[in-house]
Amino acid sequence: MAQQPIITFHDGHSIPQVGLGVWQTPQEIAAPTVRAAIAAGYRHIDTASGYDNEEGVGEGIRSSGLDRKDIFVTTKLRNTDQGYDATMRAFDGSLRKLGTEYVDLYLIHWPSPHRGLYRETWKAFVKIRGEGRARSIGVSNFYPDHLEQIIGDTGVVPVINQIELHPDFQQKAAQEAHKKLNIVTESWSPLGQGKLVADTTIGEIAKKHGKTPAQVIIRWHIDSGLVVIPKSVTPSRIEENFKVFDFKLDAADMAAISKLDDEGARMGPDPYTANF
Repeated sequence: MAQQPIITFHDGHSIPQVGLGVWQTPQEIAAPTVRAAIAAGYRHIDTASGYDNEEGVGEGIRSSGLDRKDIFVTTKLRNTDQGYDATMRAFDGSLRKLGTEYVDLYLIHWPSPHRGLYRETWKAFVKIRGEGRARSIGVSNFYPDHLEQIIGDTGVVPVINQIELHPDFQQKAAQEAHKKLNIVTESWSPLGQGKLVADTTIGEIAKKHGKTPAQVIIRWHIDSGLVVIPKSVTPSRIEENFKVFDFKLDAADMAAISKLDDEGARMGPDPYTANF
């Protein structure tokens, strides 16, 4: 099996750089999807309470034939469960659904600023980490000012911020802000929800390396130092997305992809205004 890269957090724990995302993966096929990914070599699974598939993910891990300690598991807090006490209850629920005593990474899924609860939610996360039930804690979709507030309240810096990031929407300012705080950047919708596989620049680079456009995009995330979680429920595509460790993009490739960046190309909600 190809040696996959890992990234070490500032808390000393490490995360495999490529994981399987299971957003929009129905509960009934989550288990076989996770099993297929683990069989293909994945050791990192990213789910969330809001995906309503934690039970299937847990079943897939248990039935994979590997020990729990060999799989890096991320889950996220549902927005409606923010607040200190509600977070503690919701985390217990996620552990029950996953069928595990701990998760490797727990994330606040969105800041939901209209709720005004993400700061006290982060205090609950610090408590959960202190109990050892989440090895590492982080956030998702946080802007730098959100980060400053939770760090100022607790002195605890998230290990990671999972944000929408793909060649069309590279979030360079956010990446720089994260680097200053020693926060890892993780990309969701890393393939631009599939749109970017038809991009001509990506296609030319794929032809040059004898790879698929999706493989080139995933490799771009890796070579950019990002954690990346491509999503698929098709076993052949899951396997293809993981065959990205036998080549690297050169400086010309990286420069060409850098030019695709468009600050207006966001596909998902803006974290400042998202109200779900």
